[in-house]
Amino acid sequence: MKAASLTRFIPFVLLFVAVGSVRGESGGLFAPNPSSFRGQPTLFTWSGSEENEGGPPSRDEPLASDRPDFTEASTTVGRGVIQLETGYTFIRDKSGGTATDTHSFPETLFRVGMFADWFEFRFAYNHGVQKLAPVGLPVSTASGGEDIYLGAKIGLTGQRGILPEMAIMPQMTVPTGHNGVTGSEALPGINWLYGWDINDWLSTGGSSQVNKGTDDDGTNYYEYAQSWTVCFALTERVGMYTEFFALMPSGASAAKPEYYFDGGFTFSVTNDLQLDVRSGSGINGAADDYFIGSGAVIRF
Repeated sequence: MKAASLTRFIPFVLLFVAVGSVRGESGGLFAPNPSSFRGQPTLFTWSGSEENEGGPPSRDEPLASDRPDFTEASTTVGRGVIQLETGYTFIRDKSGGTATDTHSFPETLFRVGMFADWFEFRFAYNHGVQKLAPVGLPVSTASGGEDIYLGAKIGLTGQRGILPEMAIMPQMTVPTGHNGVTGSEALPGINWLYGWDINDWLSTGGSSQVNKGTDDDGTNYYEYAQSWTVCFALTERVGMYTEFFALMPSGASAAKPEYYFDGGFTFSVTNDLQLDVRSGSGINGAADDYFIGSGAVIRF
């Protein structure tokens, strides 16, 4: 409960810093990027920076994806770029004498760079198939599309020394899903992303977010989510990550805090095509027992 109480204030601290500290070249933590609107890689630069920093990877570099880990990348895709991210996940949970198997696919996320390098539009769709196997009772299966996700990613700053690369994502789901899956109303949220390149082979970052949710009885609550990931470049084409993330509902009657540890590998077939595999496990009673999955990312 203490972790959830602290986490809920993070987005508001970010808003205070962004609004209160951006005061131009003469003061504050960061200032408007001096480049042209279309050409600037990030919306702001850290105070004291003499040149543009950060921004999306160039087309002659491997793409930066938001999968397979829970923590999204702190970079945008770049103006004029379309990036398709998709995959499949199998989830197993056994609780109270009932075994639950869930198949999640196609986990499709479209990321479209618009207006400037620091802005991207996001659209996601997913479908789920869930099989319930209670002890001594018949197996039941339910399937259907989930609520559509809409959002935007805004690249705030590049990294400068110990000061992180940052992005922020206003986001929401809209009630388009199947009965029993849909939230029945628009559910907004916001996600703050931050990351550091430590050296050529090691990077780290995290995300802090809050999203509105709907409980089993139809009441609303807020879910705070915190993650941290560590990424390793094993070769020029192969990467690995380990990660911890937590989902912490506040004001929910049925939803409980869930904590997970996961890891996986990425393989850059070309600069514009990435494949991935991942697996993870819950580390408390309310979390799913384990999950495994794979996917692909294509940059156009």
